[in-house]
Amino acid sequence: MSTVRIPPVLRPEAGGALQVEAAGSTVRELMEDLASRLPALGERVFSDGAIQPFVNVYVDGEDVRTREGIETPVRESTTVILLPAMAGGSLAPLTGSRSRAAEPPSAAA
Repeated sequence: MSTVRIPPVLRPEAGGALQVEAAGSTVRELMEDLASRLPALGERVFSDGAIQPFVNVYVDGEDVRTREGIETPVRESTTVILLPAMAGGSLAPLTGSRSRAAEPPSAAA
């Protein structure tokens, strides 16, 4: 079994677990096992035999997109990290204030 680390944003779908175990010799098999045991999590990260486009998957610290993608091999001791993409930006629209333009760093005297 491999260890799949679950980020906080996906923990409700994993029953609150920080990490879960999953079986498989490739990322695809691991995701299929995960989806069969934790359907809510499976729906968020894996659909129609593919990893959702907004989810990054790392095997032992390396992005699977730089390897064999969903067919990237995993070993029993492998740690897999699921990392959904996050969007960011200014809080100004939420607070009603305007964003401030970036200022160049001041020169040291």
